[in-house]
Amino acid sequence: MALKFILTLILLSPLFGGLMAGLFGRRIGRRGAHTITIFGVAVSTILSFYVFYLFVWQGHAPYNDSLYTWLVSDGIRFEIGYMIDSLSATMMLVVTFVSLMVHVYTIGYMDHDEDYDHHNPYYQRFFSYISLFTFSMLSLVMANNFLQLFFGWEAVGLVSYLLIGFYMKRESAIQANLKAFLVNRVGDFGFILGIAVVVMYFNTLDYTEFFNGLAAHKDTTMSLFPGTEWSMITVMTILLFIGAMGKSAQMPLHVWLPESMEGPTPISALIHAATMVTAGIFMVARLSPAYELSEVALSFVLIVGATTAFMMGLLGMVQNDIKRVVAYSTLSQLGYMTAALGVSAYAAGMFHVLTHAFFKALLFLAAGSVIIAMHHIQDIRQMGGLRKYMPITYVSLLIGNLALIGFPGFSGFFSKDSILMAVGGSHLFGAGYAQVLLYIGVFVTAFYSFRMFFIVFHGEESEYVKTHQIKESPWVVTLPLIMLAIPSVLIGFPLIGGVLSGSYFADAIHVLPQHDVLGEIYAHHYNGPFDMIVHALTTLPVILALSGVVLAWFLYLRAPGLTDKLKVTCFRSAYVLRHAYGFDRFNEIVFVGGARKLGEFFWKGIDVKTIDTGIVTNTFTSIAGMAASLRTAQTGYMYHYAFVMIFGLLGMLVWVLW
Repeated sequence: MALKFILTLILLSPLFGGLMAGLFGRRIGRRGAHTITIFGVAVSTILSFYVFYLFVWQGHAPYNDSLYTWLVSDGIRFEIGYMIDSLSATMMLVVTFVSLMVHVYTIGYMDHDEDYDHHNPYYQRFFSYISLFTFSMLSLVMANNFLQLFFGWEAVGLVSYLLIGFYMKRESAIQANLKAFLVNRVGDFGFILGIAVVVMYFNTLDYTEFFNGLAAHKDTTMSLFPGTEWSMITVMTILLFIGAMGKSAQMPLHVWLPESMEGPTPISALIHAATMVTAGIFMVARLSPAYELSEVALSFVLIVGATTAFMMGLLGMVQNDIKRVVAYSTLSQLGYMTAALGVSAYAAGMFHVLTHAFFKALLFLAAGSVIIAMHHIQDIRQMGGLRKYMPITYVSLLIGNLALIGFPGFSGFFSKDSILMAVGGSHLFGAGYAQVLLYIGVFVTAFYSFRMFFIVFHGEESEYVKTHQIKESPWVVTLPLIMLAIPSVLIGFPLIGGVLSGSYFADAIHVLPQHDVLGEIYAHHYNGPFDMIVHALTTLPVILALSGVVLAWFLYLRAPGLTDKLKVTCFRSAYVLRHAYGFDRFNEIVFVGGARKLGEFFWKGIDVKTIDTGIVTNTFTSIAGMAASLRTAQTGYMYHYAFVMIFGLLGMLVWVLW
């Protein structure tokens, strides 16, 4: 009972704060809004630390219980409940801690935000939204059934729509949140079809009952087209993964994520670091017993993830908006996580979710600190030389970048190196292709991240920097940076052993022996975190990462003129990258243009011609014509009427007697 109360308090505290700030924002004011929402998220964070300690460090048995039964239909129970184990406990800690840092950071960021009206309760609304976002994500990761999973899944999509379009007077923000909403609907269509397959074949929405029924349906087939038989589990898992492709921004459903930069920077950190974009990764890891039964689905996941990691990393090389550089790094790192899932290294993928949450939130909030100092200028070409003005932000961004590129000893090194080793040790179809792309992606990641770093902090000061007073951000901004920098450095050391051995997520993730690539690495190559660091210094990933850093330093600090020559020489490649491979253009022509033409067809062909002209107007004219014809029969002369009556009577008699 005590544990159920604690879990309910974790879930409902952000909801309470969000509702108070949203419904009573005008009464409680700005201070009241951020106080009550931060308090609610802080309660959830403290209790999540306790749950993490209980289930991860103490090894508490998994907790699975229902809180409320909504209805029972045809034997299927629609419930709200909790499944708490090492997987969900880790996600709860990540979500609440990063959300708490974002809440505190937002006080300083919104105080310097020039894009909202200080006379309207936008400030209170913003805090309400981010608290509701935290509640939605907690609903998703704490669920013990597909119904609650789907509720949280859709709720984070809805609140992200509101947050991305928070600057509602900007046309670009409205277009961005609409794109995010529509693209996620495409993925969610596949997701709900996958859940429908679960209900159809397993007759349950409960995770445990679903897992228990997998063995009986291992060889079950279904016919998608006449004359074809497909593995039901393969179809189901691929449909569910299509939902993950939308939420976790995998190609080709990635186009919404860079546009989400239209929202305030704290939201970029919350969406891109620990919450919405990792929902798909969490879902696949949670359903690992099902994915283990389909190597076709695993190969599909692997190829999609590796392709996304490589191609999205290349796009980061040509971005000049500081937030977009970090956004494309998110897309690339999500590809690494997805590739890990594809080779059954679920633990490594989830470990990268954990480390990525800290260093990516750090990168976004550090980028926001730079934006505050630059009075909301985001173009890195207008910066330069900020190191001496912003020392805390400088060190924070450096730590975040070192973790991002997988520099030995930092948190990102342990998780990314585990993924690379797992992909290299896999024998699934597509593993060789994925390994090549992921290795090249290491070099690309190091190049574009330190390109941004060198230009912003070490480059020549722009005229704007020279003519304006640039200073370090206030403590409410820098304190979250320091708090996030600590786990970005240290979190890998105590956890890597458990991740590789399989003991960390042993109660939540299930891998078949023939797919256990992490177990092979642990048995033959792992001798502790420090040995892993020393060994990595001579391996290809670290060499590629350092090469990317050196190339960025040379091109943007030592020989900056060379980049202009390269743009001219490689103008076709640069054009393709600047236009993001034409995905947006393709969507504009095919889907937006197609929808517009379809709308015109329904408007002109169906509405105007068929309904207005064909049905309404023709019916009116026909009746009017008939009325005009019948009107001529009404002459007003009695002998006409008598004549008609006599001949009518004679006609009836003839018809009857005949």
